[in-house]
Amino acid sequence: MSTVTEDKDPTMPKARAELVSVSDTPFYHVISRCVRRTFLCGKDLATGRCYEHRRGWIEERIRLLASVFAVDVAAYAVMSNHYHLVVKLSPNEVEPWSMDEVLARWCSLYKGPPLVQRYHRGDELCAAELRRVEAGQASACP
Repeated sequence: MSTVTEDKDPTMPKARAELVSVSDTPFYHVISRCVRRTFLCGKDLATGRCYEHRRGWIEERIRLLASVFAVDVAAYAVMSNHYHLVVKLSPNEVEPWSMDEVLARWCSLYKGPPLVQRYHRGDELCAAELRRVEAGQASACP
């Protein structure tokens, strides 16, 4: 049996709360890359297929996500097999948000887990279920 100690292995992944420090900098560079030589946008020279139509979809999605969450997009670049975003987090913007507003924003994009769906419909939840919704532990969205 192992015990948890304060000495953490530097090679292990860190929790997001340990990586992001909005007080140090609210700006973050985000990258997402395709795998297995797949194309996000542009023309795939190996197959001759063109995926340029996806560029508009990605740009629209970036704008939608920025409008729903407290993130400003400072810059972005959509390349053939990856994209870059420079985002600015705005934690002060979310402070006045109620739990209902957070859930409504999240569920405007995603279906949400069954417990959150029940909460949104106005179904009666027991105290334990309500605590899970309030704690953000209603289970991950599929």
